[in-house]
Amino acid sequence: MTLPTRMRAVEISEPGGPEVLRLVDVPVPTPGPQDILIQVAFAGVNRPDALQRAGAYAPPPSASPLPGLEASGEVVAVGEGVSQWQIGDRVCALLPGGGYAEYVTTPAAHALRVPDGMGMKEAACLPETYFTVWSNVFMRGGLKAGERFLVHGGSSGIGTTAIQLAHAFGARVFTTAGSADKCKVCTDLGAERAINYRDEDFVEVMKPEGGPNLVLDMVGGDYIARNIKALALDGRMVHIAFLSGPKAEINFAMVMAKRLTITGSTLRPQSDLAKARIAEELADKVWPLLDTGKIAPVMDQTFALEDAAKAHARMETSQHIGKIVLKVA
Repeated sequence: MTLPTRMRAVEISEPGGPEVLRLVDVPVPTPGPQDILIQVAFAGVNRPDALQRAGAYAPPPSASPLPGLEASGEVVAVGEGVSQWQIGDRVCALLPGGGYAEYVTTPAAHALRVPDGMGMKEAACLPETYFTVWSNVFMRGGLKAGERFLVHGGSSGIGTTAIQLAHAFGARVFTTAGSADKCKVCTDLGAERAINYRDEDFVEVMKPEGGPNLVLDMVGGDYIARNIKALALDGRMVHIAFLSGPKAEINFAMVMAKRLTITGSTLRPQSDLAKARIAEELADKVWPLLDTGKIAPVMDQTFALEDAAKAHARMETSQHIGKIVLKVA
């Protein structure tokens, strides 16, 4: 097929609020060795995109400066050495950047097939969220069947994914959310108990249960010390974001007395090999659950590519439940 030389994309004109996102005309990227070129159908919208837009999360030197860390679409070109994908394959992929565009390149090993029976819109919501949850909850956090798992922000894209995966693999799931409606979504997805943080203290709620064995935290701030107080003996706390700030005063004597493990990660700066290993585990352990519909992404709203600013504004209200996507094709 003959590919165009230019494409529509959304760029960050300068650091700032959602209004700095603007539609531009730029060259179509060329896949390098071991890369694929995807004609984008839908692109996922994530908090790291907003951080990059605000000037607080710079892309790696080799990555596209355009925002967008996940997308779905069709493979339209393959780089030298790529054998696992063919032109015409339907994929969703983790991206180093550049997803807010009609075409994007990414390492071939970071792409996964669109699950059976799933549309492109839903598939675009999988990579960033599932790579993040699987690597932090299961690979880093070591969640096992029967353990008590507490995830904050249960109605977010990360939260709804973490609830479903933890429940599917036999954990007892607890979560926090900010309204009765959001709490209901969480329990419908498999949470044993959804705690409305506006009315209840998760530390007190978890006490009769013996405390969580694992906490997935994206809030930070004063939640850090409260998580430590809540955790069970030999508990683990994994941080993936800090919506309330990365700094806190904590009592390390409690960390020692409880034999706690505190860790965390960000996904984008990790090596291509590390991301490829996550993709392999997802393909083996998680994609079969998506194929059967046992788990599925929770969708919020869809915006046109040119309305990326509205999508960011929606996300930053924190009123959304599940994933926000941009329709590109």
